[in-house]
Amino acid sequence: MELIAGDIGGTKSRLAWVTGGPEGMQQLRFEQVYASAAFATADDLIRQFITDAPLPVPPDCLLLALPGPLRAQQATLTNLDWTLDAADMGASLGIASVRFINDFQAAATGVATLTDTDVVVLNPHPPEAGAVRAITGAGTGLGLAFMLTDDAGHYQSFATEGGHIDFAPANAMQTRLLEHMRAKYGHVSWERVASGSAMNDLYRFCCVEHDCALPNETMDGATLAARGEAGDAAAEAALDLFIDLYGAWVGNVALLYQPRGGLYVAGGVTQQLRTRMQSPRFMAAATDKGRMRSVVERTPILLVNNSRLGVQGTIATAFAPS
Repeated sequence: MELIAGDIGGTKSRLAWVTGGPEGMQQLRFEQVYASAAFATADDLIRQFITDAPLPVPPDCLLLALPGPLRAQQATLTNLDWTLDAADMGASLGIASVRFINDFQAAATGVATLTDTDVVVLNPHPPEAGAVRAITGAGTGLGLAFMLTDDAGHYQSFATEGGHIDFAPANAMQTRLLEHMRAKYGHVSWERVASGSAMNDLYRFCCVEHDCALPNETMDGATLAARGEAGDAAAEAALDLFIDLYGAWVGNVALLYQPRGGLYVAGGVTQQLRTRMQSPRFMAAATDKGRMRSVVERTPILLVNNSRLGVQGTIATAFAPS
């Protein structure tokens, strides 16, 4: 099988061309990362990848992990102005088999491909074999999926749109943030405050809180980190606020699924803010759950530092036994 596997993100998309050989062996033949916004459609992205791949054979399968809900192999992406239909894409590209899965369903499947060097332990509690696992992560958006074992003991992955659950503030400052965001968006989800796309709003809110001038440019995580290191008080406050919010969200996931098999924290923002994620502040926010604090404290929480997790999970899904 000549497979193109893709992890499509609101900011970046990673594509890999993999050949399936005998006895389930796979060979990575080409891989590339693209800026998603550089392409008007997903078809354009895939055509560019095929052009860039120096391979003499055409692909016969395409599996894309997409950020957003799927319905009948159709999707309108949450943070990217693309609408995709698997049948139409197959006809347009001349690929016999085109299939979509949710991006965090792919990331959940990818957990099985991780090694010890791919994770950093944030809460050192031993995972239980066969127990529920969960994965969440802040990229452009905020993803969430969970994993359950089947009768044979193999993990099966299930997508959610949990990042769009209503945001609940934990203190007076976060209550002011909620009102600030509600005036702009109406409905305020956790994704609005704990994702890469939230960074600009968090910084502007902290500028107001610190009586600072609002910036002319749009802020992202990398820019905020640089500003914080340069002594920008509002940037430093925004990063602290993000860690508080992200930690609180991870604690919510621990309560929701009680993932004794491991709660994995992934996503591009996680990669950018790894040092801050490993600070005591993050776990303090995660465990700040009143009477249910001990539930979070008993949860194995691991930080994923492998940027290929999504595409690895997509490849594993494509080659899984039917």
